[in-house]
Amino acid sequence: MWKLLQIELFKIFKRPRTYIPFGAIAAMILIIQVGLKFDGRSYVELVLTSLSDTFNVPYTLIMNGYLAAFVILNTLLIQVPLLVALVAGDTVAGEANMGTLRLLVTRPVSRTQLMLVKFGASVIYTILLLLWMAMLALFLSMWVFGTNDMILARDNVIEHIREADVLWRYFAAFGYATVALTTVAALAFLLSVFAENSIGPIVATISIVIVLTILSQMRIPLYDNTVNPWLFTSHMLAWKGFFYLQSDGQGGTIDGSVENLSSIFRSLTILLVYIVLFVTAAIWAFRKKDILS
Repeated sequence: MWKLLQIELFKIFKRPRTYIPFGAIAAMILIIQVGLKFDGRSYVELVLTSLSDTFNVPYTLIMNGYLAAFVILNTLLIQVPLLVALVAGDTVAGEANMGTLRLLVTRPVSRTQLMLVKFGASVIYTILLLLWMAMLALFLSMWVFGTNDMILARDNVIEHIREADVLWRYFAAFGYATVALTTVAALAFLLSVFAENSIGPIVATISIVIVLTILSQMRIPLYDNTVNPWLFTSHMLAWKGFFYLQSDGQGGTIDGSVENLSSIFRSLTILLVYIVLFVTAAIWAFRKKDILS
C-alpha cells in the first residue's frame, strides 16, 4: 500500500497543473498582504466604524499579523475548494483519459485498495496545500505585521482575544479546514469515477460547490430549517467559531474558551459523514465499473 501511495503521489506531482493552486494561493495571499500593509488602517476603520465615534481606537495595534491572517482565510477558504478539485477530479478520470486505468486494475491489488490509495494521495495533497497556505497566511503575516491582541467584529459584537490565546485557535481552524477541503476532494473523487476525462468532474465539482454555497446563504424559513443544515457547504466555514469566545456574564470574555464548541463538532461530524459517503460510493461505483479502455 505504501509503495502504491508513493506512486500515486509521484503521478500527482509530476503534472504541471498540480502546482497551479500553490501559485494561485501565493499570489492571492501576497496581494492581500500588500493591500493590508499599505491600507490596513482603512480596513480596520471600516470594520470598527461604530467604535471610532465613541473610543480612541488604536488602529496600528489592531492591524497585526493575526488579524491579517483572519482576513486572508476568510477570503480564500471560499476559493480553495475549487483549487482542490483540480487534482482530486483527475485521480481516476485522468487514468481513464490516458488509457492506463485497465492496466492498473490488472495489478494484484483489489479495486478497493486502489481507490483508497488514490483518495489518500488526494488527502495528502490537500494537507500540503493547506500547510502552504498556513505558512503564507499566518506565519508570513506574523513576520510582516507583528503580533498583538486580536480584535474581530462579529455582527454587533466586538471580540477581543489576547495575544497568548490566539495561535492555538489558528491551528484548530486549519485542522477543521483540512476536513472541509477533504469533503470537496471526496466529492471530486466520486465524480471522477464516472468520467473519461478530468474536465468533467472538475467542472461538476466546482459547479456543485458554487450552487450549494449560494443555497447555504439563502434565508428561506422552511428551507433554512430543513435542507440547509444538512448541506456540506453550510458547514465549510464553521472554523470561524474557534475565534468566538464565551462571555463571563459581566461584559468580558473567558480566555481559552469557544462560544459554541458543540456546534463546531456537529459541523465537523456532518463533514466526516459526507466524506465517508462520497468515498464509499466512489469505491462501490468503481468496483462495478466496466473498464473498456
